[in-house]
Amino acid sequence: MLDSISQPSDLQNLTADQLDELCEEIRAFILEKVSKTGGHLSPNLGVVELTIALHRVFDSPRDRLIWDVGHQAYVHKLLTGRADRFDTLRHTGGLSGYPSPEESEHDFVENSHASTSLSYALGHALADYDGWTVAIIGDGAFTGGMAHEALNHIAVTRPERLIIVLNDNGRSYAPTVGGLAALANLAHYRIDPRYEKAKRIISKMLRGLPLVGETADEMAGRVKEAVKQILEPSTVFDALNLKYTGRIDGHNIALLEETLEAAKTLGEPVVVHVVTEKGNGYQPAIEDEEEKLHGVGSFDIETGKALKAELKLTDVAGRALADAAARRPEMMGVSAAMISSAGLKQMAEQFPDRVIDTGIAEQHAVTLAAGMAMAGKKPVVAVYSAFLQRAFDQIIADVALHDLPVIFLIDRAGVTGPDGPSHHGVFDISYLRMIPNLVVGAPADATELCAMIETAADHDGPIAIRYPKGGAVSVPSIPVEPLTIGEAERLSEGDEVLLIAVGRMVEIAEKAAVDLGEKGVSAGVVNARWVKPLDPRIVEWAVPAGHVVTLEDGVIAGGFGAAVMEMLSDAGVTKAITCIGVPDHFLPFGAASDVLESVGMDTDSVVERILVALS
Repeated sequence: MLDSISQPSDLQNLTADQLDELCEEIRAFILEKVSKTGGHLSPNLGVVELTIALHRVFDSPRDRLIWDVGHQAYVHKLLTGRADRFDTLRHTGGLSGYPSPEESEHDFVENSHASTSLSYALGHALADYDGWTVAIIGDGAFTGGMAHEALNHIAVTRPERLIIVLNDNGRSYAPTVGGLAALANLAHYRIDPRYEKAKRIISKMLRGLPLVGETADEMAGRVKEAVKQILEPSTVFDALNLKYTGRIDGHNIALLEETLEAAKTLGEPVVVHVVTEKGNGYQPAIEDEEEKLHGVGSFDIETGKALKAELKLTDVAGRALADAAARRPEMMGVSAAMISSAGLKQMAEQFPDRVIDTGIAEQHAVTLAAGMAMAGKKPVVAVYSAFLQRAFDQIIADVALHDLPVIFLIDRAGVTGPDGPSHHGVFDISYLRMIPNLVVGAPADATELCAMIETAADHDGPIAIRYPKGGAVSVPSIPVEPLTIGEAERLSEGDEVLLIAVGRMVEIAEKAAVDLGEKGVSAGVVNARWVKPLDPRIVEWAVPAGHVVTLEDGVIAGGFGAAVMEMLSDAGVTKAITCIGVPDHFLPFGAASDVLESVGMDTDSVVERILVALS
């Protein structure tokens, strides 16, 4: 069946039995492909029927489907003619793991950050667009504050051709937390034609009664509200006077189509609450209590187990943090829906009362940590670099302005690879180093990462430690001796070139120095360790060098190289400087090594750039 689907219109004439067969084929196809390429597995297994129903009820691309978060759009990609490219999923030059306007006219937003779809959708709907706009948002993404800002605005503007599909599977990466998750326990049927008919009958009956002090319509409204409250409790949608229906079976195509068609007849915004099972149809995903095989590398289909178990820097950071917390009862962990993914798993297992999951709410998480620090705790906010930037204002105004001892463990810093432009953590150096009171560290390896965590645990002020997505050669013996803040490490000396590097680029700098030596160029290497404050000895090390080269896995604009140039300028040192880092454009997805090579940040490219600069 799947081979016969090249565009959404091919779905229209399929029978119920054929649709069931198609669902089975799609699940088997996704399992086969993702087991080899890696990707977001269980979110897509859970939305097969929902995606088919959406494409049968709505006319994409004239009607616009906006996915939040976009990692659940694999089925959408299959139904819009991209099945033949799935072998290249998330690979260099291949198919994106998220919706991509560059790939298809059926994709409108490269939507890989949560809680944004309602704002996008309302923007479409208010732009006098004559088609339907449908936002598909998960219950995890629905906990984000931005979603509720948009919902509040939707309640006021009330566009006629906007439908919100709340895809409720009880999870984001981890189980959904917070009071808003209680929506999953409600059962409303507000757009049932019988309910609408009953309201009209009540209004008509009351208009025939003699009333004193209020109109018949006012009395009708009071009666309807009283009946409604007797039968079922209110939701946030009731408070906003938005039409709502749910919970409906998100794996029943016929029921989904009937409900969506009914929603189209009402002439006002409608929330359709569907319940799906994350990982549906694949038992290993269903049985995975931790993340339901949310995001995976290559794996064995029979067992769901990863084909290669890699020790990650995230795991190393988690072990060091748990050890530090065991010796410091004031330490607390804070995560925005990513306890396991961001390195808090071990601490949460050992000290469950000291790790807090805020849901997808980075802004709240940072200010929550600020409040905890004010009350005498030592909070650790563990977060991906690409998500921390959502809380930029809170880092400045709520943490740094008050000089609070909050630790930021920033995972996935620098070039991340397969997740693409919105997930590369390449901006944090630039926006963090400009914030007063904030210390910024970038360890070169697992040992330095553990040492910086030990340093941060006793630092009386805000401190951020950034480290890349990647493997660790081994686990250091914990605890590691702390590092002195602002103290760099001179790894080798050279007369002609001084390479000053931070983070993952230290290894590349060392390799480049060796290659340069073989070509007759004497090069020294400094592992800066700290982006802020910089070691003042960098000035004296730079003076005798003929050429200074800085290397960082972040954007050049306002980054580490800029900090070195500022330091040299302040010291009155005039020096030829080459800054190597991420150029001023968004990076593509693909293997991290391929991405680094594409922008001249691999060893061979660094050597070539230095030789050109010297010539």
